[in-house]
Amino acid sequence: MGSSRKAAEAVQALPIYSAAAYEKAGITCMLGVRVVAVDRQCKRVLLANGEALDYDKLALCTGARARQLALPGRALAGVHDLRTAADARAIAAQVHPGGRAVIVGAGYIGLETAATLRGLGMQVTVLEQGGRVLERVVAPETSAYFERMHAAYGVDIRKNIQAREFLGAGRIAQVLCSDGTLLAADLVVLGVGAVPDTALAQETGLLVGDGILVDEFAQTSDPDIVAAGDCTFHPNALLGFSLRLESVPNAVEQARSAAASVCGARKAYCAMPWFWSDQYDKHLQIAGLNRGHERVVVKADDSDSELVVWYIKGERVVAADCINSPKQFMRAKRLATNQAPVAELLSNLQW
Repeated sequence: MGSSRKAAEAVQALPIYSAAAYEKAGITCMLGVRVVAVDRQCKRVLLANGEALDYDKLALCTGARARQLALPGRALAGVHDLRTAADARAIAAQVHPGGRAVIVGAGYIGLETAATLRGLGMQVTVLEQGGRVLERVVAPETSAYFERMHAAYGVDIRKNIQAREFLGAGRIAQVLCSDGTLLAADLVVLGVGAVPDTALAQETGLLVGDGILVDEFAQTSDPDIVAAGDCTFHPNALLGFSLRLESVPNAVEQARSAAASVCGARKAYCAMPWFWSDQYDKHLQIAGLNRGHERVVVKADDSDSELVVWYIKGERVVAADCINSPKQFMRAKRLATNQAPVAELLSNLQW
């Protein structure tokens, strides 16, 4: 089975509910239609096809978009972002065993893509401008684990280096790096992060910062408009500060609060953030946020197949990276949520 066909089948499996389920629930789905403006005074949404929809309550769930890398040659065929199903299909169409892939960025997207392409038989080089992989989100011990793992699978990870130019006659052929190196490339995937899609909210006159500003009830600065998901900047009472999260659990839980607000109820969103990443046969689960941690406690099994990195701030457990350790992940969620004292952690570090 070709990679393009596999990608198409994967996209077919993406919808959470079938079209029939939406219809039964009285929900009209208008796919492929873009909203061009919101008239808050008239409470009307204007569509690109010329139609208009009136509303009593409005929910903005505009998500995030791929951060753009403005480099010479960015428009060459074979240079891709990875954010949409169309992006995935376009990448899959160019996958072939022995092909040469260059990935820019060693965050979650970059490393997950590297693992997938390597599994499909491609030669993979990852360029990371920082000093280690996953530098923004995990401790050096977790970074080192993933660097060893990718190296064992034959991925060439190059750190402290940037892409400077994409070269080719209409199609990508080479990547010029900041150290002068030229890398042959049949495919380039850009994994340099995402930015909240706040343009519509801003044009509408809503308060916007690093995302659409909402309260714990997903309420925007307009009492008749809520927002949820990657596009929002929201408070979290458990953490004690406001933040923007790009994760499925956040989108799901915040959507519950937004739906409650639309229905006239009050359901505060206050959950401990958690994330996951699958690479090869390793399943990384992160509980909590390690922001401001002061030290780590590392527990690894003898075979190096499991690893847990606990983050400590003061004398409290604030987060943990758990690799192939679902039991410790569930424990980490509880300890981080309860801001448990480190003594409770150290008293029981068995697997």
